[in-house]
Amino acid sequence: MNFKEGEILYFNKPLEWTSFKVVGHARYHICRKIGVKKLKVGHAGTLDPLATGVMIVCTGKATKRIEEFQYQTKEYVATIQLGATTPSYDLEHEIDATYPTQHITRELVEQTLPTFVGEIQQVPPAYSACKVDGKRAYDLARKGEEVELKPKLLVIDEIELLECDLPVIKVRVVCSKGTYIRALARDIGEALGSGAHLTGLIRTRVGEVTLDKCLNPERFDEWIAQQQIEVTEG
Repeated sequence: MNFKEGEILYFNKPLEWTSFKVVGHARYHICRKIGVKKLKVGHAGTLDPLATGVMIVCTGKATKRIEEFQYQTKEYVATIQLGATTPSYDLEHEIDATYPTQHITRELVEQTLPTFVGEIQQVPPAYSACKVDGKRAYDLARKGEEVELKPKLLVIDEIELLECDLPVIKVRVVCSKGTYIRALARDIGEALGSGAHLTGLIRTRVGEVTLDKCLNPERFDEWIAQQQIEVTEG
């Protein structure tokens, strides 16, 4: 392996780790192994701290391929709690409103989910990395400022209902770059005449990369110790 020339690593991001922490952790152990102080390392698509799953990390010259990976189709398994919303549409914040769910049946869920397949306009969450006048939306939202984000066009290729234990549903979503599954949960809740937020999220695939091909970042030091490393000078 030659981390300066460029390597592509697949990680299964642990719960509560930020994407930034995964990159920093990988960089630290690689730099230590090859005896350098600096190395270009970046990831191809942020995962929220409360999500787990596939994260692609590129090193050295392979960081030029980040955009290529970002545009690849992604697959998620999302657990959605109906009947309640939170400001961030996930468990980062406490429930701020509750809604009726008695009218929701499995049949209604099965009729509603396909309406999201295809090209859709989605308003990103206020608690997101989207920029508003050069500032991150989440920074403004955390200060209590009103955040108005414009809808973005994206593509949902598939939505499959995996489990229906009302008021909780679990769905598999295949989608394009830029899709916020938290925002999709919000929109599904509204379409069902209720509210909703995300209680669990796993990114199960990016392009052809699946979870079974991913390294555990917490054991990365053990993994790298066993690799044959080439070091390019300069």
